[in-house]
Amino acid sequence: MSENLDKSHRNKAGESKPSDSEQGLGGALERSDEALQKEVKSDAPSPQRVGRPHSGPPRLVTVEELLETAKGVTNMALAHEIVVNGDFRINTVELAEGSLEKRVKEIVHKAFWDCLSVQLSEDPPTYDHAIKLVGEIKETLLSFLLPGHTRLRNQITEVLDLELIKQEAENGALDISKLAEFIIGMMGTLCAPARDEEVKKLKDIKEIVPLFRAIFSVLDLMKVDMANFAITSIRPHLMQQSVEYERKKFQEVLEKQPNSLDFVTQWLEEASNDLLTQKYKHALPAGGGAAGSGDAPVLTPVSVQNYAYLKLLKWDHFRRPFPETLLMDQSRFQELQLQLEQLVVLGAVLLVTFSTAAPGISGHADFAEKLKMTVKILLMDMHLPSFHLEDALTSIGEKVCLEVRSCLSLCGPSPFSTNEETVLKGQVQALASPDDPIRRIVESRILTFLETYLASGHQKLLPTVPGGLGPIQKELEEIAVKFVRLVNYNKMVFCPYYDTILSKLLLRP
Repeated sequence: MSENLDKSHRNKAGESKPSDSEQGLGGALERSDEALQKEVKSDAPSPQRVGRPHSGPPRLVTVEELLETAKGVTNMALAHEIVVNGDFRINTVELAEGSLEKRVKEIVHKAFWDCLSVQLSEDPPTYDHAIKLVGEIKETLLSFLLPGHTRLRNQITEVLDLELIKQEAENGALDISKLAEFIIGMMGTLCAPARDEEVKKLKDIKEIVPLFRAIFSVLDLMKVDMANFAITSIRPHLMQQSVEYERKKFQEVLEKQPNSLDFVTQWLEEASNDLLTQKYKHALPAGGGAAGSGDAPVLTPVSVQNYAYLKLLKWDHFRRPFPETLLMDQSRFQELQLQLEQLVVLGAVLLVTFSTAAPGISGHADFAEKLKMTVKILLMDMHLPSFHLEDALTSIGEKVCLEVRSCLSLCGPSPFSTNEETVLKGQVQALASPDDPIRRIVESRILTFLETYLASGHQKLLPTVPGGLGPIQKELEEIAVKFVRLVNYNKMVFCPYYDTILSKLLLRP
């Protein structure tokens, strides 16, 4: 293939947006040590909620085994992050202004460039440092090339021949400006379109030392671009291999630490017990007696797993250990949980507003969208320590009434009365309590929607949004897509372990 075609392909790949299957999976791996949390008893009396069950006495391991295990977990975490996080990118490290590291770096760099400046200002100039820099630049440019870049490789090797350059320097025939011109031209050929402007600015620098300094600065940016291009290129291939890879790495960890599925077992056992209790309740006749057939409700591994994943959206991350197989995604589940809690309050506010004020105003799309955005902004900091939901809902009640009054005065059949305003403000204020009936209804319908979508398997079509959630349909579907993609990937990797655990749990008398 031609160099131009390769460059075009690289630039497009490096700058392209993540695909639909990759979008929205935000995140981090900072909580992979949660499995070492101290056991804390849950408020519920169920025995499986208490601490970590031990499958046997702890086995002594060597330092080498621990280091090898840590390395395996790190590699698995990196591969997992690349696959599930479509926004994963390598960024340049910016040292904090005024920090010791930044001062040391500036001092060292200044000393180096001052030395180069002194050598080049000698009569005759000394090119030892300059030739070393050219050698580094040469290796960097060669590292950017693809296998098909034969002509460019030959050009770089021929023009930046260090032995020839040394001979020219010794004979006073070295034209350092000409070398810099060739380097800048090659950088322009190999860089991504986003770097064209930086490369173009290099041509305006006439002094050699500032020019070389700027060249290295742009090359550092190009290295980051190349690394991100490589990540983008390997992601489809890595997606195919990652399931087997992660499962293999986890198995290695499990062999060294046999109790690495204890929290998973506890999580699935609790889900099966909760689900079984719910089914028993639903099976009771209206009189409250025993179920007519007398048979125990039947649970399937799929239904238990789906319910267990839904429980993660209500998880107490500060008091309860997270299932081991999901540690790399704990931060993602936490983020989804926070988004869901905010969406519940948003949906409840809109539901009471459109129900109390005047159902007709919800038909005005512009007004409904404006009201939703207003409430979203006021709930934006909902999970910050300084945020007080009661105070925010007081402000939201005032703002909602103002917007409703304005809308009804323009297009409503009758004005918004003072009594109606008082009722609406009171209902909005009541949403501060998690036990508020309207808030609980909205939450229940959202979870039902997520459960339905999860149970639908890999179907692309989303289920019908439950009644009353129409105003937040877009936000709900975005959360649902993130949640289900995350769950389905985790299922693909760890389903054999889940099936083994559930086969024992569901066969219990």
